[in-house]
Amino acid sequence: MSGKYDLVIVGGGISGASLLYTTAKFTDIESIALIEKESEIAAINSHVTNNSQTLHFGDIETNYTLEKAEDVKEGAELLAGYLENHDPDREMHSKRSKMVLGVGDEEVAQLEQRYEDEGFGELFPKLRAIDREEIAEIEPKVVEGRDPSTEMLALQTPDGYVVDYGEATKSFVEQAEKEANVDVYTGTEVEDITETLDGYTIGTTNGRFDCEATVVAAGSHSLQIAKELGYGQDKVLLPIAGSFFLADDFLNGKVYTLQMKKLPFAAVHGDADVHDDSITRFGPTAKLVPTLERGRISTVKDFLDVFGLNAAAFLSYANILSDRILLPYVLRNLVYDLPEVGPRQFLPHVQKVVPSAELEDIERAKGYGGVRPQIVDTKNKSLDMGEAKIVGDDIIFNITPSPGASTCLKNAVQDTERVLEFLEGDYEFDEAALREATIDNFPRIDDETEDTQTVASPATDDD
Repeated sequence: MSGKYDLVIVGGGISGASLLYTTAKFTDIESIALIEKESEIAAINSHVTNNSQTLHFGDIETNYTLEKAEDVKEGAELLAGYLENHDPDREMHSKRSKMVLGVGDEEVAQLEQRYEDEGFGELFPKLRAIDREEIAEIEPKVVEGRDPSTEMLALQTPDGYVVDYGEATKSFVEQAEKEANVDVYTGTEVEDITETLDGYTIGTTNGRFDCEATVVAAGSHSLQIAKELGYGQDKVLLPIAGSFFLADDFLNGKVYTLQMKKLPFAAVHGDADVHDDSITRFGPTAKLVPTLERGRISTVKDFLDVFGLNAAAFLSYANILSDRILLPYVLRNLVYDLPEVGPRQFLPHVQKVVPSAELEDIERAKGYGGVRPQIVDTKNKSLDMGEAKIVGDDIIFNITPSPGASTCLKNAVQDTERVLEFLEGDYEFDEAALREATIDNFPRIDDETEDTQTVASPATDDD
């Protein structure tokens, strides 16, 4: 096969699919193609078992600054609004309570400061500070068996969206494919990308694609492709594999613990599975791996391509891993994968959430977990605590560690605007229509108050 398009998107995960949806439904770009190397959409990190299924708003993620929370909040509300609008039967998501739990005087004080002094209570109107008694009403197992003299506080909200990002990805593609100007090619692996006078030629296992603009949204492979085209030479990747442990239905919703501010990785949390609330997942663990995809030895070579085997890369790794907080954390996480020893060492993390949990209650979740492409800046020899977007001549490379899935539509809006610049103003973007189909459907606290009053009014009349 071959074809000529205005825009080609490389990568069929949540990032590429959200851009396909945005450009297909809300711009007048005449021809768009999405290329995915796997035989189906959302087969790698967006697959339901390969991520934490969490829609991150920044309300209970305690390693977020207020500024970052403000940025993430808008992106999460775009996706939440899409789910509210397109998934009334809850096939792609479920909605449950979520909270971040503080145990002991020090953690309680941290949460109080965060909520009252740092502005998180004002930024998130639905977020409430609740005490032991109300925690027990919402999550009985969190309080059961805990020393009654131990101080407890939680910041809780009803906006606990649990998302099957694989199904959300497929939904984006299905919506886009309703448009006549869209083609989706699976089982089509990119072999090379060559810049031309008119844009790019993309050589694949199924033929050649010519396009004016390109967006590479291929996760860890985005940086690999960028480097082949001469971009991103000051970046390498620290691939982190996440794993989980499973237990019975301990929890009704999501319960996070406080995160260490120097770590870009989520603290251990427990939450019910998106499709089966009789299963509670605890995790993720975070293990350094020399691959770009979980369980695929063939991607070791890809990792080495990205790493570069140069002095700057080695010095950056040495500087990062010598950190007195990060190094012990990495070493501890290696232990969790060991038979017998691993569950025993991980159990205290589970017990911080559910004190009554015992060793026989948990087991490793086989086949769960993906790889997060954590970005390393080799100039500063440091971890970049966020997403990376490399913009070149008529091409964008998206590398999206967490919370990239949560902010996929916000990223798509930004990329759509840039793509229209690449296409030299020939097309328009109806962002108002996008917002009407997405964020305008996100339930606000005023909406919920009005709904409650509407339901309650007949009873008042009868009285």
